[in-house]
Amino acid sequence: MRKRAWAVGLAVVAVPLALLASARAKRATDETAARTTVRVGRRTIGSFVKATGVVKPRIGAEVKVGSRVSGVVARLHVRIGDRVRRGQLLAELETRELLARRDQAQAALAAAEATTAFAQSDFERRRELRAAALVSAADLDLAERARRVAAEQRAEAAASLDFARTQLGYARIEAPIAGIVASVSTQEGETVAASLSAPTFVTLVDLERLEVWAYVDETDIGRVETGQAARFTVDTYGDQEFEGRVTAVYPQAEIRDNVVNYVAVVTFDPLPGRTLRPEMTATVRVAQGAPAEVLALPRRAVRREEGRTFVVTADGTRRDVRVGSRDETHVQIVDGVREGDEVVVTADAAAGEGK
Repeated sequence: MRKRAWAVGLAVVAVPLALLASARAKRATDETAARTTVRVGRRTIGSFVKATGVVKPRIGAEVKVGSRVSGVVARLHVRIGDRVRRGQLLAELETRELLARRDQAQAALAAAEATTAFAQSDFERRRELRAAALVSAADLDLAERARRVAAEQRAEAAASLDFARTQLGYARIEAPIAGIVASVSTQEGETVAASLSAPTFVTLVDLERLEVWAYVDETDIGRVETGQAARFTVDTYGDQEFEGRVTAVYPQAEIRDNVVNYVAVVTFDPLPGRTLRPEMTATVRVAQGAPAEVLALPRRAVRREEGRTFVVTADGTRRDVRVGSRDETHVQIVDGVREGDEVVVTADAAAGEGK
């Protein structure tokens, strides 16, 4: 019993001592981590305007294809997601009525041509008789008038035939651009009526001609100009940056969640194997001038407190600094420290890194 009591007592004393040693070791580790230092060095850094954007089709890259004549949809040759080439047949309307109108116009043209031929021969015959003084001048004038009227009627019949053929051609709906079928708005057997606006059959989108609408905050829009280089990423290709250029800044503001934004259009060339689609969310960075090699520190090393921007040196001294450009991880140090100085990086400094 005495041995057991002695062992229990020893365990009671050993456990707190072990916990105390562990706590001291952890505190020492934390203090060491909190006192991590870095040296002020040179780094290539650039200034950017950041914005959230949306992928959009360029003007002319999204087309709603419809019919210019009324009729019943006989065939649909595409489905959503199909890739089509320019001029490819998308749909067909029933053509019986249109064929009948074409045949009617052809018959009218044939009749007009016969009338024109008769009027021409009659005019020539009366002109010969007039030369022999066998008919009056009035008779010759009437023949001339009939000849001209017949010629005009023939031209009208020919125009009607051209119109009927054109209407028949509208029964074949072809793709005006190459692209992807984004939506199908009608089905086989449906009757479409072309009145003031053409009914939409399919919507085509050319995924090779896209752009990004970057919604820039009103506080930053003054620094964005056409011609500036821009980069952006999308969630589906998070490790891939797309390069582009600002090609337009819309003057009209857009209010989103009670925040005033302006649209900066970023045009880019597609990358092989990276297919973007409309309405994808993009994170955009618009470069402000060319990157330069400057003195820089990690953003966690720069603190801000009570209106002061400062760093803490390895000996614990606070030094006020003036900062400049910054990127995702570092900030330019314009004044306050020199190259090679050691600066403390602490975990709580992260609170001021974005300011």
